[in-house]
Amino acid sequence: MGGERLTIGQVARRAGVHVETVRYYQRRGLIETPPRPYGGVRRYGPEVVDRIRFVKRAQRLGFSLEEIGELLQLGTESCADVSALAQRKCREIDRQIRALGAMKAALEALLDACRGTGRPDACPLVETLLRLEDPAEAGSDNAPREE
Repeated sequence: MGGERLTIGQVARRAGVHVETVRYYQRRGLIETPPRPYGGVRRYGPEVVDRIRFVKRAQRLGFSLEEIGELLQLGTESCADVSALAQRKCREIDRQIRALGAMKAALEALLDACRGTGRPDACPLVETLLRLEDPAEAGSDNAPREE
């Protein structure tokens, strides 16, 4: 690829994203916006494709665009800082897994109470949701109690 210069459409195709994604990443500061020559089309270096692929891979690992910006900045400075950010992300994912497990357990409990054979206006699952009770907290010690 050497000194090859690419249009935004070529960058998008090679990176497997839409042109609007490239523009969005530019606005977010994740990739640089090359200058537009007078009366011409912006041209990107081939390294932009690799950077966009990095962003997409990091997103698949659960990093937000803000965190990816940090990773890109830290990657040129300190491996220890990158590691600390990745460890924080792992702890966050663990919290999300626990929260999803609690949500699943609450939904399963509602499903056990509702076998789909009654009238819709008498369904325990619908009744619980209509009462605006948080199903994830149903039965937990933290659930607000009605007095």
